[in-house]
Amino acid sequence: MTVAPGIIDNHTHYDAQVTWDPLCTYSCYHGVTTVVIGNCSLALAPAHKEDRENLAGVLSHVEAIPLEAIQAGVKWSWETIPQYLNTIDQRLGVNVASLIGHSAVRRYVMGDASQERHATDEEIAAMKTIVRDGIEAGAVGVSFERNPRHFDWDGRLAPTNLAADSEIFAVAGVVDEVGRGVIQCGGDRKLGTAVAKNSRCPVFYGNITQAAVAPDRWRQQLEETESLMRQGHRAYQFVMPRPGDLRYTLRTAQHFDAMATWKNVMLLPLEMRKEAFRNPATRIKLHKEAVETPINPNLAGDFTRRWDLQFVFRPALAKNQHLRGKSVAEIAQEQNQDVLDAFLDLALEENLETEFERREVNSDEAAMKALLTSPYTIIGQSDGGAHVVFRTDYSYSTYLLSHWVREKQIMSLEDAIRKLTFIPASLFGLYDRGLVRQGMAADLMVFDPATISPLEPGEAHDLPGGAKRRKQLARGIEMTVVNGQVLIEKGEHTGAYPGKVARSAARQ
Repeated sequence: MTVAPGIIDNHTHYDAQVTWDPLCTYSCYHGVTTVVIGNCSLALAPAHKEDRENLAGVLSHVEAIPLEAIQAGVKWSWETIPQYLNTIDQRLGVNVASLIGHSAVRRYVMGDASQERHATDEEIAAMKTIVRDGIEAGAVGVSFERNPRHFDWDGRLAPTNLAADSEIFAVAGVVDEVGRGVIQCGGDRKLGTAVAKNSRCPVFYGNITQAAVAPDRWRQQLEETESLMRQGHRAYQFVMPRPGDLRYTLRTAQHFDAMATWKNVMLLPLEMRKEAFRNPATRIKLHKEAVETPINPNLAGDFTRRWDLQFVFRPALAKNQHLRGKSVAEIAQEQNQDVLDAFLDLALEENLETEFERREVNSDEAAMKALLTSPYTIIGQSDGGAHVVFRTDYSYSTYLLSHWVREKQIMSLEDAIRKLTFIPASLFGLYDRGLVRQGMAADLMVFDPATISPLEPGEAHDLPGGAKRRKQLARGIEMTVVNGQVLIEKGEHTGAYPGKVARSAARQ
């Protein structure tokens, strides 16, 4: 067995789930002992009572978490950030470090206007006070996300999207004023680099992926990060070790949201959505956007138009099982159909329950070796707790240790562990974690390097209200230890709840 520090999952969305699931499953089954929540500007605090529904709706839509699960599972009892941290601190399985979500802060200060206009100087000053109080209470930084695909169930952009650059610089500047913490600024890479250049603190401003539709983009993004580092800026980008086998249905898909007609159709209730997909006039518009119009490389999250990289992963009907593993382009050719007609006809026949899979990113071995071994990148951004119907990226740690370390041998086991533990602990200011050393918090992962790996995903119906999600466990991990107590042993929860809110260094 190998004894290693516990893994720090540096980018998750367990903000709601942690209130009903203190283990933050299923991250802890992959050796994770600390999760970082509050990313992408999204949070459940601060929250006036009248804002709760809005915060839940934005988190639900942006991160593809069933709204009914949040509504059934979250028992609101807090208003401020310190109150939220104290509430979740009462019963935790893993440690939880929290960023302050700018969208939540903006909503708290501005109400409905947070999704309509720029802030006044007085409103920005109020936001800065809230962020300062949150960091003093133990939050580890603040997060922003300018992304046109981030909106609520009414189609209104998440509040942070309405902020001027000057507002984001001012609110992010609190981290420098306090003298500790990190800044997460996603979506708009130009804005993220500007924030990094104006801060002395670590700034996480995006992620690098090897993409089939833009084969050289990852090189340019890596060079950009290296250049910023050489200039003395603490600018970091994430790299996800897992291949981009994103699975989705037309009940849950988000990667069409950058196209106007698709966005509006996907926001419709289920029966109206199916009628829209059947409507010939609507199909013409959908076809123009997703087949005829070239991808816009400057539009964040624009759909790739690569129907040869959209595969049928799991047909819903027995009669369609012969389509499993075939691309939409291949099916269309076999049926002598247009690709969009083949795609929508299959989905409608199966009541929008056909599970498709995108195979577009992180599949080139040479590119992934360069990205994962670079001293300028951070491994992570699992989005644990989000996209629960079709993603299990919380298994990135066991995938890295099995596929890239044991099988491909692109780095040593020691280097991989350091990238998963000590580096994120240091950047987030969790100075009592990330090493196996006397006097440190006893967050440990005990595993067999010869067998550790993620298992094949399955399904669980364990969300509040009975909603389903994808479930992926691991093998080869003997135990996960949190603060000196065994949390998971041989894949089973021991019944212990040893976790704590991992607060910023000064608060500790």
